[in-house]
Amino acid sequence: MLVLAVDTSSVVATCAILEKDRLVAERVLNNKMTHSQTLMPMIEDMMLESQIELNQIDYFAVVTGPGSFTGLRIGVATVKALAHGVQKPVIGVPSMEALAYNLYCAEGIIVPMMDARRDRVFTGIYKWENGELHTIMDQDVLEIDILIEKLKEYDKIWLCGDGSIKFKDRFVESLNGKLKFANVSCNMPRASVVGEAAFKRIEENKIQNYLELVPDYLRKSQAEREYDERNNN
Repeated sequence: MLVLAVDTSSVVATCAILEKDRLVAERVLNNKMTHSQTLMPMIEDMMLESQIELNQIDYFAVVTGPGSFTGLRIGVATVKALAHGVQKPVIGVPSMEALAYNLYCAEGIIVPMMDARRDRVFTGIYKWENGELHTIMDQDVLEIDILIEKLKEYDKIWLCGDGSIKFKDRFVESLNGKLKFANVSCNMPRASVVGEAAFKRIEENKIQNYLELVPDYLRKSQAEREYDERNNN
């Protein structure tokens, strides 16, 4: 069984091919956000070098959000097109769950976060128990101060994601002694862990037809917010 996984929820563009117990190939580009130009060439090169044809892929997995509006649309649209071409099912993986998978079996809680601007982050709270990732708090968009207050009840806290870098000083000031920060390779989206999360969802029969796959933005776009403000004034 082969899974092709994609994550374009942030500035990072990443894709991978996995078997159940083997990472076949992975590409990660953490540079400028030009996913519309880089994603398909990355996938094509990866498949060519792996000598895998598109029709050999059994499932297509993609991070559905939250994150960059444009990035999410590109990733979801790409996976839908690939799955449509070979009539295969898809798996949507939430952004925060994918980030939490980076810290496999870490002790304590895992708090992934992505910068959502305006002093807020996309975040969630997760915990590994007996090799299974459990959700303590569903992904949401929260102000930093509110998140910090929520975390004060926990003793061991792992932080990861670009939000943990941007707001590191504020977390350390309020939660010093309780915190651990992910290292560089575990601190950003990786398609390989998206694939691992997808295999778990396949076991739970949480698969979709590509027509059903949609991004999960968690909040309105800037254009939608500006439209609402104009019409509410």
